[in-house]
Amino acid sequence: MPELRINESYLDMLRSLSGFNARNKSSKEAALFVKQKLESARWFMDALKQRQHTLLSTMLEIIDFQKEYFQEGDETRLKPMILKDIAERTGLDISTVSRVSNSKYIQTHFGVYPLKYFFSEAMQKDTGEEVSTREIKKILRECIENEDKRHPVTDERLTEILREKSYNIARRTVAKYREQLDIPVARLRKEL
Repeated sequence: MPELRINESYLDMLRSLSGFNARNKSSKEAALFVKQKLESARWFMDALKQRQHTLLSTMLEIIDFQKEYFQEGDETRLKPMILKDIAERTGLDISTVSRVSNSKYIQTHFGVYPLKYFFSEAMQKDTGEEVSTREIKKILRECIENEDKRHPVTDERLTEILREKSYNIARRTVAKYREQLDIPVARLRKEL
């Protein structure tokens, strides 16, 4: 972002108005007006710098937290991360991190993503390892894409497949994830 500066002519105007013409009432009012506008401009520039700093520190922590993903671009490398994780690392409030990451995007070598993309809930495998729910959704999508369209995989069978892979989740959770992926139920995916 370009650096913002106050035009020197306004500073010169303030100096001349508050200098030798200080006895004149209209000069005092004009000097006060210019001074208020200069203070307002400084406040605005400080607010922009603060916003820029907050966004930068938040983004640096997201990149550090998701380092493996940013190195390889493999979606399964995304670690479970919630707003609280980044808030603790930056020292910012959770609501501030939420505002900063809302409607902001990052351009990577793998595409342009909203910052919210990097936040996901965690789920624990049978082994005790925490994985992102995004990884489970990817497995669900792959299973459904590779299914026999004459005999589509039901949510019950998807649950069994995930359990075989050490993801111990309920059938209703599978249904929820399937719906979030905009994939219809098995009977609606059936092709003759």
